Amino acid sequence: MPDSSREEHGRTRSPADRWTAFRESPFLPATVLLLILAAAAGLFAGSYTYAMANPTPHSIPTAVTGAPDRPAARRFLDGMERALHASLKLHPYGSREDAVRAVDEQKVFAVVDAPAAGRTITVDVSGASGATVAQVLGETAVKVARATGTPVTVRDLNPLQRGDPRGLAIFYISLAAVIVGFVGAIQLSVHARELNPLERIAFTLAYALLGGFVIAAVVDWLLGALKLPFVESWLILALTMFTSGMVFTMFNTLLGRWAMLPTWGLMVLLGNPSSGGAVSWPLLPSPLGTIGRWLPPGGSVNAQHTAVYFRGHQHAFPFLVLAGWTVVSCAVFLVWRHRHPGGRPAGAAPAG
Repeated sequence: MPDSSREEHGRTRSPADRWTAFRESPFLPATVLLLILAAAAGLFAGSYTYAMANPTPHSIPTAVTGAPDRPAARRFLDGMERALHASLKLHPYGSREDAVRAVDEQKVFAVVDAPAAGRTITVDVSGASGATVAQVLGETAVKVARATGTPVTVRDLNPLQRGDPRGLAIFYISLAAVIVGFVGAIQLSVHARELNPLERIAFTLAYALLGGFVIAAVVDWLLGALKLPFVESWLILALTMFTSGMVFTMFNTLLGRWAMLPTWGLMVLLGNPSSGGAVSWPLLPSPLGTIGRWLPPGGSVNAQHTAVYFRGHQHAFPFLVLAGWTVVSCAVFLVWRHRHPGGRPAGAAPAG
């Protein structure tokens, strides 16, 4: 009797048989992940380098007061526009008080005051409005003053806090809230898979509230890097974490095990570099500066930045951005909850 196992072993498999075997083996998803991770590494490096490596002015709204049409002031302003490649957008204000109020409301990034009497022009930058923008404006003003022979004084209307001289702390705490937010949702999907939809939302909210509190406490109370309006900053961080967690949950509902790809792309590759936290929006490439305001990381940085440095001038827009993403994510999850790779049958008690 012929040995069937030897015949099977000796038979040359066709390409179709080999592909079927490969497709059903663990090597296919491993190979796909290998390629995805390699591409993600390049995209990660490329997105941050593109946004942050060489900040270039694109549109810097600047208030002008006094007598900007007198010859010395006109020479200085023309020199600033040339040096900044016409990116200085001048907005006349009737008084310095109105111009300073516009800075506090984050409508402009600096004030150029050209008094009718006297030769010295004052350039008031605002470090809190954007450290990179203030640095660019201050350095350019000094160079143009020397080139045009115009006396200029540069001051900082809203300096950054002592523990955050580069203005990056808000970016870091927002980044922590975004990443821990969706990583927490991933962990719930792995280790608490049987949670039903409302239970999953409740636990996402719980770790967001606790995580936001801990981030604020560490940065303010433990490290003293930022003096925060504690409750407001805590709730902004909590809302950011909850939004980020629900965004992953939404993609997990729609795409299953591949949910990490759009979450990482939206929140990390696109959202964080364009948030305005590390490089202010006027210095970002124009598409990023526009898109970033509508994404959760940008909304978080915007709300936190105003809470810390411009108290009393908070805007609704960043909260509407975060709330909008949260509502959409929760709605998608609840409407298509039957597609989410978790939960337990109705009436079943959680295992334990």
